Amino acid sequence: MAPASVPPAMRAAVDAAKERVARLHGELPRWDLVVWTAGNVSERVPGEGGHPDLMVIKPSGVGYDELTPDAIVVCALDGSLVEGERSPSSDTAAHAYVYRHMPEVGGVVHTHSTYATAWAARGEEIPCVLTMMGDEFGGPIPVGPLAIIGDDSIGRGIVETLAGHRSTAVLMRNHGPFTIGRDGRSAVKSAVLLEEVARTVHISRQLGEAIPIPQDTIDALYERYQNVYGQR
Repeated sequence: MAPASVPPAMRAAVDAAKERVARLHGELPRWDLVVWTAGNVSERVPGEGGHPDLMVIKPSGVGYDELTPDAIVVCALDGSLVEGERSPSSDTAAHAYVYRHMPEVGGVVHTHSTYATAWAARGEEIPCVLTMMGDEFGGPIPVGPLAIIGDDSIGRGIVETLAGHRSTAVLMRNHGPFTIGRDGRSAVKSAVLLEEVARTVHISRQLGEAIPIPQDTIDALYERYQNVYGQR
């Protein structure tokens, strides 16, 4: 059964997650990944003191300039509202399904970014023809099935498509991209880089056939970027 309120043992962690997620939503319009009130970021809050995990997510139909930490809602991983004055995002069931079935995932992002969504409308994966794709996604960006908003059908499609796949992004057919990460920031980064590679590969195809990267090179790029690149 879902908790009726945020357990005191999780209060500080939930409040910190609401702060982060409110701030991360500002990255979506900053990088031109959303219009109007579309799109959402969520983050898992690990359970403490014997209590189950929770998630924080954008409320439905609320503009990005209104997204203060107090506006962010808290849900159980069955999608039910635990805390907040507004209805959760219409994509809450999809996010919750991902968290229930992918315990390594700590953040989920959904956008309708133009170029990634254009690939989704075609139902075509983005081929791995850029070293950035090898680095970040470990191969092509896969396409998930057409699924209806409102229940966990989208979540099932995300999990089934990404199971055993190195990509942190999926193009849900005729809908748009979802990205995952170890936390909300990682999932937002994935969404930003996804749109960049979707745009670049689209432009390259206007000039001619793109040159695929050999699998062994993709593997080497991914290994270096994931385990050597950056600060440790």
